[in-house]
Amino acid sequence: MTLAKSMVLATAVSLSPAIFAAGTHGQGHGSPIGEPAMASEAGRTITVELHDNYYEPEQIEVSAGETVRFVLTNKGNLVHEFNIGTPSMHEAHQEEMAMMVEHGVIQGGTLNHHMMEMDMGNGHTMKHDDPNSVLVEPGKSEEIIWTFSNEGNIEFACNVPGHYQAGMYGEITFK
Repeated sequence: MTLAKSMVLATAVSLSPAIFAAGTHGQGHGSPIGEPAMASEAGRTITVELHDNYYEPEQIEVSAGETVRFVLTNKGNLVHEFNIGTPSMHEAHQEEMAMMVEHGVIQGGTLNHHMMEMDMGNGHTMKHDDPNSVLVEPGKSEEIIWTFSNEGNIEFACNVPGHYQAGMYGEITFK
């Protein structure tokens, strides 16, 4: 391993617990974006198509306290992410996503699932398993079940390098 890769890996290991501890991934009660839920709690299902650098729909309306089942289908040619968070959460998460590309976890239109298991030390891996976020390969579908606890500045976004900057994000508004 080169010195540069070792430094990136060390940075990833040191940053991931801090980002997680700060609650940027939306886990737990009192999170500014809500919390994961069970499918049986969902009051409705919203289907979202992930295209190459845009979503359909681009805006989703929810109510505070509502639980939604998102069905996410990738209609594009590249791996895309559906991540529920605030703009600052997305900015922080983009650093982690860049490391996933640098280490070969995300390879254009495919995910290297074996690399996702790579031990980064201190019990951390390259897994992408936060409940508010999912990676979807082309032609596949995934789900997120989410309760929107509070109104706030929330959006859904793809944080694969360059995708957010190309406009792949949408607004979550409250009724």
